[in-house]
Amino acid sequence: MIDSQQASEALADINEMTRRVRQSRIYNFASLMLIMWGALVFAGYLGSFLWPRYAGYLWIALNLAGVAGSFAISAVGYPRTGIRTFDFRMLIAFVLFFAFGFLCTNVLGNFTPRQMGAFWPIYFMLLYIIAGLWMGYAFVAIGLGISALALVGYFFVGGWFDLWMAFVDGGGLMLGGLWMRRN
Repeated sequence: MIDSQQASEALADINEMTRRVRQSRIYNFASLMLIMWGALVFAGYLGSFLWPRYAGYLWIALNLAGVAGSFAISAVGYPRTGIRTFDFRMLIAFVLFFAFGFLCTNVLGNFTPRQMGAFWPIYFMLLYIIAGLWMGYAFVAIGLGISALALVGYFFVGGWFDLWMAFVDGGGLMLGGLWMRRN
């Protein structure tokens, strides 16, 4: 027979294990998304560096590919987990997020391509930082690191900014995804 102290310790152990399993599942899904989006972002900035005239079209195509890829990752994981990680509500949230960013960069402000190249990753990383307060500090570290390096690039790398951002934002997302897989 166990006493109340032993029962309390056992419940605390169960809660800790539940928290770790939940965080592991979140990190597993997030790592796949980070790696996929990182590759798309890398391609977007590289394309912007090589073909600046076509950058807008490229980014639209890559963002659509990212949404499709997000649905695919969710669909592949659903049979195993029973959870839709990217559903219609997530799509609506994504559209609203983009719409607000578009409003800020193109309607309220007339951002230059360089300003947009700095705004969008910092704007996205704000979500990572906020999510990390609940889902794990790896999100906070990734968000703060990419945001800080984006600002360094914006102010100090000159004409190499898009190439810088390919490695900082795209590479940072992929590296963050690999780091989450390890954890």
